[in-house]
Amino acid sequence: MPIRTVEGKRDLKQFLELPYRLYKDDPVWVPPLRSEQAGQMAPKRNPMLARCEYALFLLEDPHRVIGRVAAFIDPVALEHWKQPIGLFGSYECVADEVAGRMLLEAARDWLARRGMKSMRGPWSFASQEWGLVVEGFHPAPVVMAPYNPPFYNDHLTAFGLSKAKDLLAYYIDQREGYALPERYLKLTGNVQKRYGVSVRHIDMARLEEEVSVIVELANASIADNWGFYPVSEAEGRAMARDLKQVIRARDVVIAEDRSGRAVGFAMAIPDINVLLRGLNGNLLPFGWLRLLTGLRRIRQVRLWALGVVPEYQGKAVDALLYRALYEALGPEVDRVEVNYVLEDNVRMNNALRGLGVKPLRRYRVYEMGI
Repeated sequence: MPIRTVEGKRDLKQFLELPYRLYKDDPVWVPPLRSEQAGQMAPKRNPMLARCEYALFLLEDPHRVIGRVAAFIDPVALEHWKQPIGLFGSYECVADEVAGRMLLEAARDWLARRGMKSMRGPWSFASQEWGLVVEGFHPAPVVMAPYNPPFYNDHLTAFGLSKAKDLLAYYIDQREGYALPERYLKLTGNVQKRYGVSVRHIDMARLEEEVSVIVELANASIADNWGFYPVSEAEGRAMARDLKQVIRARDVVIAEDRSGRAVGFAMAIPDINVLLRGLNGNLLPFGWLRLLTGLRRIRQVRLWALGVVPEYQGKAVDALLYRALYEALGPEVDRVEVNYVLEDNVRMNNALRGLGVKPLRRYRVYEMGI
């Protein structure tokens, strides 16, 4: 089984197409838009990819591609972590442990030749797409969330990778009788009075400026979190470009102090996966029409991010943001998935459980010395 690096458009097309073939009979997987996947692998469209040194690998049997993996080094991550940690991702493979080993060896060796001492992943070229699903393979994944068959975890552990960190997902569903606990209404009211914090929705007419504020808040609020490294200004602009197509003002809230300084934010993203099912990743001939007419009727969202700057943490500003977002989504949304929360972020996990969320899924990021 020869393994080779991706060279040219034909190889890249095979790299991008492999998941659509491997998962074609999987009833849970939702095929992402092919155009979005191609954009993620285009340095001109993806600022993160543009700054990284990377290699894409394909594994073939005599007749077809049976596996793929990416290995990359992100200079921003190296600078922030102060450790020579290389990353791997885009892992897809047939149910063959030998094939999996060959792919992971290719990624490991490429990273080792460039001076990396550890190998961590799966890690995506897109923000907030980390890990493999280890618990909660149903229901279908929400937008920008990983999905994989269970045996991928066996491939990684057989190779010698072990758990670095687990990431948790929760959900609420109003059809199951969920309502915001009464005590939080009083708590959040007190937060506004005591600390002079108010909440507003983003201004869609100034979306790029608003996203810059959100990026600054995100970088400040989770700077000490495991796996964090700063989001760049270029990534913020790319985020604004992408979000403009799907979000509304109701989906993002920003907390401000008495002086008008932004101190926290929460962002929900409509789960367009509910519209993508059955399109096989194609907008043509009628996929664009389904998205155009269905986007405003989506009743499921992903709570993609929530952050509060350090000086306002522990003051229930996160609960205030959650309440504001919950009330803004109101009767138009049935289900919210909260995704991701670090397993050892005790404060956030306790706060979410206090809000009555239910556990849904667990993702795992792996690591090994090389």
